[in-house]
Amino acid sequence: MKITSFFFLFTLIMVITACNQQSVFDPTDYDNYPVYNGNDLGIIWSVNKTIFRIYAPTAEEAYVRIYDAGKGGKPIMEKNMIVDKGGTWLALFNENLIGKFYTFRIKYKGDWLDETPGIYPTAVGINGMRGAIVDLKSTNPKGWESDEKPPLKNFNDIILYEIHVRDMSIHPESGIQHKGKYLGLTETGTTSHQGEKTGIDHIKELGVTHVHILPAFDYKSIDEAHLANNVFNWGYDPENFNVPEGSYATDPYNPKSRISEFKEMVKAFHDNGIRVIMDVVYNHTGKTDNSNFNLLVPGYYYRHNEDGTFSNASGCGNETASERPMMRKYIIESLKYWANEYHIDGFRFDLMGIHDIATMNLLSEEMHKIDPTIFLYGEGWTAGSSPLPEEQQALKKSTYRLNDIAAFSDDIRDGIKGSWNNHESKGFVSGAFDLEETIKFGVVASTQHSQVDYTKINYSDKPWAAEPYQTISYVSCHDNHTLFDKLKISNHDDSEIELIKKHKLANTIVMTSQGIPFMHAGVDFLRTKQGVENSYNRPDSVNQIDWPRKAQYRELFNYYHDLVDLRKNHPAFRMSSTKNIQKNLEFLDENIPGVVAYELKNFANGDSWKNIIVIYNASNKQQTINIPFGKWSEVFNEEGLNVNGYRVFKHDEITVPATSAIILAEIVPEQN
Repeated sequence: MKITSFFFLFTLIMVITACNQQSVFDPTDYDNYPVYNGNDLGIIWSVNKTIFRIYAPTAEEAYVRIYDAGKGGKPIMEKNMIVDKGGTWLALFNENLIGKFYTFRIKYKGDWLDETPGIYPTAVGINGMRGAIVDLKSTNPKGWESDEKPPLKNFNDIILYEIHVRDMSIHPESGIQHKGKYLGLTETGTTSHQGEKTGIDHIKELGVTHVHILPAFDYKSIDEAHLANNVFNWGYDPENFNVPEGSYATDPYNPKSRISEFKEMVKAFHDNGIRVIMDVVYNHTGKTDNSNFNLLVPGYYYRHNEDGTFSNASGCGNETASERPMMRKYIIESLKYWANEYHIDGFRFDLMGIHDIATMNLLSEEMHKIDPTIFLYGEGWTAGSSPLPEEQQALKKSTYRLNDIAAFSDDIRDGIKGSWNNHESKGFVSGAFDLEETIKFGVVASTQHSQVDYTKINYSDKPWAAEPYQTISYVSCHDNHTLFDKLKISNHDDSEIELIKKHKLANTIVMTSQGIPFMHAGVDFLRTKQGVENSYNRPDSVNQIDWPRKAQYRELFNYYHDLVDLRKNHPAFRMSSTKNIQKNLEFLDENIPGVVAYELKNFANGDSWKNIIVIYNASNKQQTINIPFGKWSEVFNEEGLNVNGYRVFKHDEITVPATSAIILAEIVPEQN
C-alpha cells in the first residue's frame, strides 16, 4: 500500500508540475511557447492500444471522444487527457479502436472550445469533422509497394501540365465512367464522341512529364454529403491538410475510399510515365477563429496585426506563421507524409511569399533527403501585406536565396499576353512592342545574361533566379482568364484565326525558353471559360475541360504536341545552368519592333543540332531577319515540327511570317 501510495503521489506531483509549466508563459507571447520535438502527434495506432497526443500548451483541460460514425450519434467513449512534455496532452486507450472516429476538445480561458479532429488526422469521416482510425496499409492499391516514379535526370527536363481532378472528367462527352473522381484519372482507353483521347490518355498523348494537380487535400467549401448538387471549387480553403478531399472519392463516408483512390490515381500516372505534383496551401486555413489550429492552440499558428487581429497576406482572412517552430514542424512533417505515404513527386506552394525563407530551405532539405528529384516551386508573392519582414519572405525577388526551389515568372507571363489585372492590356504577342527585353529575360529564365537590358523588364530590375530551373515559365493557369479568353478580350477586332496565331506564338515562347515550362490544361485545344476570370466556385459548365474542342482544334493540339516533342528531344532548350546559357545562348541584334531572335550554339547541352536559331515575330507583317550565314534547315514553323526540314537553304537572312515563330537548325551529318 505504501509503494502504491508513493507512485500515486509521484504521478500527481508530475501532473501538477506539468500543469504549472503549461501556464507559466504569456499566451500572447508566441515566441515563448514550448516546442515538442516528437514525431507522434495525432494518433499512434496498434492492435492492442491507441495513443492520442495533441499540442495544446495553453489548454486548461482536454479530452478525446470516440465515435462509431464520422457524423452524428453520441460518443461511445470519452477520456480526459493528461498533460505531458513539450506542451502536449496525452490519452491512452488499451484496446483496438480501428474503424472508430475521434475528436478532441480543450478548455481555454474557462471556456470549452468546439470539437475538432486536430491538425494531424490522416483519415477523416464525412466532411472532415472527425478523425478516423485507419490501418493505412489496408488502403494501398494492388502493386503499390512496387510503384515506381518515372525517371527524371534534371529538373530542367520537366514539362508541367496543370489539372483539376473534377475538370478533367466531368464533361458529359469525356468518355470517362468515374466523372469528377480520382478514379476518373486512372481510366485508360477513354475517348470523346469524336474519337479523341481524353483524361490520362490525352495527357500521355501530349507528352508532358508532370501533372500539377490543383488542391486535392480535404477542403471545406464542398459539402461531401450532398454531391448531387452541381458544386465546384478550386480547393484553396484547407480543412485537413493530411487527408485527400472526399468529394473526389466514390464514397466520402468511407475514410479508406479517398485514401486508396488517391493512391490509385498516383500509381496510374506513374504507370503512364507521368509524375505527380501536389498543389499545397499551407499559407492560410479555410476557417479562422474555428479552424482546427485555433481550436487547439488559439492564435499561435497565425500571424497578427499590432492590434491583435489576424493579419491577412493571403487575402482569405488569415495567414499562417511558418516561422514559429510548431507551424514550421507541421508544414515539414505534412510534406514528408505526402511524399512517403502517397509517393508524391513534387509540391507547388500557393502564395509562397507568405512563408519565410528559412522554413522553405529546411523543408527543401528534408524533401530531398527522401528523394532528390522531388520538385518544389511556388508563387513568389503574397495577396496582401504581412507583418513578416520582407527580407524574410520567400518572394520571387529572393528566389536566389532558396535552395532547389523555383518560382513562377509573372514577368514572362504578362510580358507575353498583357497584365493580369488590366483585362484589355496587350502583351508582346498582341502588339505591345516595348516588351522585347522582358521576352529576352524570359528566354534566359530570369538569370544573368549580358545581352538583357534589366532596366526595361516589366516587373523586375535584375535577375532573380540563380539557376534556370528556378524559373517557371508560363502564360496562363487556373487563375484569371484562360489564354484564349485573355487574347480575345484584349484584341476585340481579331478573327479567330488571328487569335489562334497569337495563342500559338505565346506558348511557343514558353516552350522554347530556358527554365521549366508550365501549361494550363486544355490550352492545347483553345480552352475557354466563356470570359469568366475568377472561376473558383463557378459551375462545371464554366470549368470543365470541353473535350469536343479537341477535335474542333485538332491542328492546334498537334502544334502543342510538336512543341512538347521539340523540347523533350532537344536539350538545348533546357540547359541546366546559368553558365551554360551565358556560354551558348546569343541574342541576334535585330532591333525590329515585335521581333526577338536568338541562337543556341555549339551543340548546346549535348544537343544533336550544332546550332539552332529561334525567331519570334509578333508584328502583324512578315519580317526579314538577318542570321549567321550557313546551311539551315527550317525545322519548326506555324505548321509545327518537321525534323527533316520544311526547306533547307544556305543564306544569311530569312523571312518570318507575321505573328509566328520559326526555328532553324544547322544539322551536322552523322559520320559513318
